[in-house]
Amino acid sequence: MRGRNERDELDSHKGSVSSLGVGLTRVLCFLIVFVVGIVIGLVSSSHVDRYFTSQPYSLKLNRASPHPNPMYTNSITKTTTETDDRNCTTTKIVINCIKEDCLSMESFRAPKNLSHGMTDDELFWRASLVPEKAHYPFDRMPKIAFIFLTRGPLPFMPLWDRFFKGQDKRKYSVYVHTNPDFKLDVSNSSAFYNRQIPSQAVMWGTVSLVDAERRLLANALLDFSNERFVLLSESCIPIYNFPTIYKYLVGSIYSYLDSYDDPSRYGRGRYNRRMKPDIRLRDWRKGSQWFEMNRALAIKVISDTKYYNLFKKYCTPDCYPDEHYMATFVHMFHESLNADRTVTYVDWSMGGPHPASFDDKDITESFIRSLRNNGTSCLYNKGTTSVCFLFARKFNPSALKPLLKLSLKVLEY
Repeated sequence: MRGRNERDELDSHKGSVSSLGVGLTRVLCFLIVFVVGIVIGLVSSSHVDRYFTSQPYSLKLNRASPHPNPMYTNSITKTTTETDDRNCTTTKIVINCIKEDCLSMESFRAPKNLSHGMTDDELFWRASLVPEKAHYPFDRMPKIAFIFLTRGPLPFMPLWDRFFKGQDKRKYSVYVHTNPDFKLDVSNSSAFYNRQIPSQAVMWGTVSLVDAERRLLANALLDFSNERFVLLSESCIPIYNFPTIYKYLVGSIYSYLDSYDDPSRYGRGRYNRRMKPDIRLRDWRKGSQWFEMNRALAIKVISDTKYYNLFKKYCTPDCYPDEHYMATFVHMFHESLNADRTVTYVDWSMGGPHPASFDDKDITESFIRSLRNNGTSCLYNKGTTSVCFLFARKFNPSALKPLLKLSLKVLEY
């Protein structure tokens, strides 16, 4: 009996071991299948990712922009549509970023193309950024930004191109603000090629002139190498060559913005008492709009909101904001940066609301020399100089031909 019972227990034990082995085998097979499935999934996923990353944006962006603009070279493609309320036209700004990193130092410190979709508020904020770090992480050559405020064509462009010809392009830049429906058509060899900024309509005698001036300054400030900024019109000409003007302006410790107290009805008579207490009568100043300023002052001007809004509200036509806003603002807060004079010659001897103009019959060698040196002296840095004007206006288009004839002999360019 005992022997039979022992044999039964042994058989039962063998059955348990056999069942356990079968269970372990099943678990092991399941784990093997599970691991193989994960490996296959990972391999398939990597192939899919590689396929889509090798064809960036082909599913979405090719529909939005089948023919990217080759003038832009960054890393993403973005299409922005802007509507011009003035003429109900729609302009597409297509930024094609393929070959160059949008966040590269090169793109950040000096935008290659002037087209953008920023509002004035966005532009002024962007342009007002000032680095805390004292030294630039690149070889910075100070540039003069020649900023042109014009209704349309630039009749003296051939003279300006001769002025810029052969000069180091690291020392200057050009910006043009025109009526928004005007397209400046020039050859790609011109200094004005592709130099129009996004513009808005301007009306003489209104705050829109100040808007255009600040818009020009802000666009030029986006280039961190621009150190001096000179406002010019379509009737302005340079009366010295480029090396002379560059040395004069880059070497100056002051800006050149006309600002003076005019007690007549054309000065203090335009003051609006509703500007008090922020702007008092004794603060009120007048000056020519054709300024030249350094980078520090330009940033202060485009960063101002409070005093600009006062002029926009209370300096209505008959007040002429372009003659008073900057002159008053700089006098009140940044007088130590300013020489209180302009470097652009204008003849007001005829009286009236507009200066004298010059045509072909006025252009002689002695006339040009008189603009350069009329017997007066002026402040330059800590001393005085007989070179007070670097530019002159107001020239009619007929003056171009005789000016070109005299440019090499008298103007020295």
